[in-house]
Amino acid sequence: MPERPPDFEIFSDVRDYECDLQGVVNNAVYQNYLEHARHEYLKSLGLSFSDFHRQGHDLVLTRAEIDYKGLLQSGDRYTVKLRIERESRLRFRFVQDIYKEDGTHVLHGRLIGACINRDGRRGFPPEIDTLLDQR
Repeated sequence: MPERPPDFEIFSDVRDYECDLQGVVNNAVYQNYLEHARHEYLKSLGLSFSDFHRQGHDLVLTRAEIDYKGLLQSGDRYTVKLRIERESRLRFRFVQDIYKEDGTHVLHGRLIGACINRDGRRGFPPEIDTLLDQR
């Protein structure tokens, strides 16, 4: 089965302070890039992690698998692409990739999450269930 195209893409530039002594983006910074893309994706759909939190639903990551395939340096322009999928009835999956402007594949990530509900209920808020069912 062919891979589904990304649900969302966001572009940015590497900033000097994101690089380590070796002059490349620090491995932990890539997780910030991925998180920013997830937040912007939900915002583009009119959804918000902070709104879900205020409603008693905390969407949290439970696992992050990241394959570093290349590197970014200060000034590089890059794209984060993502798609969201249902991992199971109680888990979602973000598949995320980072590419340099020239098309070089820099990172592949598979991030698994769940929802912690303050009312003790198991499962996702209806908006997330609907989103996952559409994918």
